[in-house]
Amino acid sequence: MNYPKLFAPLDLGHVTLPNRILMGSMHTGLEDRASDYDKLAAYFAERARGGVGLMVTGGISPSIEGWLKPFGGRLTLPWHKPRHRKLTRAVHAEGGRICMQILHAGRYGYHPLSVAPSRIKSPITPFTPRALSARGVERTIGDFVRCARLAQDAGYDGVEVMGSEGYLINEFIAARTNQRSDAWGGDVVRRMRFPIEIVRRTREAVGRDFIIIYRLSMLDLVEGGQDWSEIAALARAIEAAGASIINTGIGWHEARIPTIVTSVPRAGFAWVTQKLKGEVAIPLVATNRINMPDVAERILAGGEADMVSMARPLLADPAWANKARAGRSERINTCIACNQACLDHVFQNKRASCLVNPRACHETELKIEPASVRKRIAVIGAGPAGMACANTLGERGHAVTLIDQASEIGGQFNYAKRIPGKEEFHETLRYFRHQLDAAGVDVQLGRVADATSLQAGGYDEVVIATGITPRQVSFPGSDDSRVLSYLDVLARHRPVGSRVAIIGAGGIGFDVAEFLVEPPPSPTTDVTRWTREWGVDMQLRQRSGLQPPQPEAPARQVWLLQRSEGRPGARLNKTTGWVHRATLKAKRVTMLGKVGYERFDDDGLHVTVDGNPQILPVDNVVVCAGQEPNRRLADELIAAGAKVHVIGGADVAAELDAKRAIAQGTRLASEI
Repeated sequence: MNYPKLFAPLDLGHVTLPNRILMGSMHTGLEDRASDYDKLAAYFAERARGGVGLMVTGGISPSIEGWLKPFGGRLTLPWHKPRHRKLTRAVHAEGGRICMQILHAGRYGYHPLSVAPSRIKSPITPFTPRALSARGVERTIGDFVRCARLAQDAGYDGVEVMGSEGYLINEFIAARTNQRSDAWGGDVVRRMRFPIEIVRRTREAVGRDFIIIYRLSMLDLVEGGQDWSEIAALARAIEAAGASIINTGIGWHEARIPTIVTSVPRAGFAWVTQKLKGEVAIPLVATNRINMPDVAERILAGGEADMVSMARPLLADPAWANKARAGRSERINTCIACNQACLDHVFQNKRASCLVNPRACHETELKIEPASVRKRIAVIGAGPAGMACANTLGERGHAVTLIDQASEIGGQFNYAKRIPGKEEFHETLRYFRHQLDAAGVDVQLGRVADATSLQAGGYDEVVIATGITPRQVSFPGSDDSRVLSYLDVLARHRPVGSRVAIIGAGGIGFDVAEFLVEPPPSPTTDVTRWTREWGVDMQLRQRSGLQPPQPEAPARQVWLLQRSEGRPGARLNKTTGWVHRATLKAKRVTMLGKVGYERFDDDGLHVTVDGNPQILPVDNVVVCAGQEPNRRLADELIAAGAKVHVIGGADVAAELDAKRAIAQGTRLASEI
């Protein structure tokens, strides 16, 4: 068997799971409106077909006070059950099993009705919560129990009680947020009473033949969190209270240590789960940055956990489990942990999806069906948009030729994969190489396409995905050989000195800065180095697992500059931008806004900063000042009367948005 530990059954007593794969909870935005539950059912059904052993829904509130946002998903009344039955029936029809996560947001609730153990405002929400009274605590426990009973009635196979990530239950456990002096606060025994009572009373209400997963915060990563002895004691008490499985929770949402972004090493926190082995007898689930079968198998074979949890990897590829079982791991569309279409969308109150799989959460709308008329189609440019378009066209049965002047597919992804912490782009390129071959796409590399040959080729339609041209800057000395473009650095391997100024502080500027300050090999592939850099105590001798960070010395001195006012990087993605800023700060990168570029000479780069002149004593300047669409070929074909579609950077070049490019290419191909 391929991956024998991963596909070994797991006996929970009343039920046996077919494998050790848990699709972890992830909010999609479809949970919040009854009218979206048909879409949500299709989303879960596709992943049940994909072979996952057990699934957990996004967080469902047990009360209005527990909402993540106003009118968010909840299960509190009998007439809420029919919408949830759509999910359970769809999953069971595919032979799958599904639990509902009960999540009370506590002080993370983005609404004025939020409650918490104590009246302490969260740093990431604008509302100060009301402190629960003793009667309110009892009522809230009853809300959890009632919600679990309703979930059982709605056909769920179990529930997951969300006790981590800084939500209400976690707030009761930690002295940081629980300053009570009654029966629900004070010493550690009273602080942990709240989750124990929730699990105990829930088990009494639902009986033995119902799964209860408890999501335990094993590493708070915030000041005033739990120490390891308290975590182990709570785990034992939760087991005694009746939990079936303990799932690992890592970090609070307000923690300043990344836990799931792509720069976190694969399985970067499995060691935490392993430390709890032996403390309890029920199965333990490892989580965070487990995205490929070999990683999961290694965790299970090494005795670090009994199951592995993956949420975003099953957004990226719903057939992940079936492909792994069949020995076709090379065909897995790997989650690159970018967060751009999943978590960033959720925080913007948009429906979640996936950068590498735009069908995620859009299964009922973005369908890939056989073409009614087979066409000959040329796709020019094998970057993200072109690859996605050519692959989908081939899957639908069109005769597709993909042409690129480069020697390999990938376009800008070939530069991104060189950035420390973005090594996962290698996986995306591997996936597309196999997909294009399987779809029968004729890939022609090292060929420059021109309007004459394309018109002579007899194509029914031409898709232009020719990408971008880096924008130039002009100032005295900008034509000096020491002034480089980002392509000179990342693609042409031009040497760069020990002191560098980067013009442009968008996403590309930040990537180039990280490339220049991080000496290879990157700590993102080494858990021990990474935890030392970020200040995570792998011995767990320190409360919350925190210790002083020890960043490695930067390879170069770098200045990151932008013309506009404000903080550089302010427009980076919400869930990852702060990580990039913190990384460069730790590497002593000087980030300046409101910069004017005067000239470059042997003394360095002459600039004004907020009107004040300075000389930056740099050896090189790297220009990352944006890009322009490369539309020349498209314009020639359109003028000649060809049927042309323009996608990706050739359409809109702003910030090289791979999410938009892949979605645009896929959607176009689904319609041709």
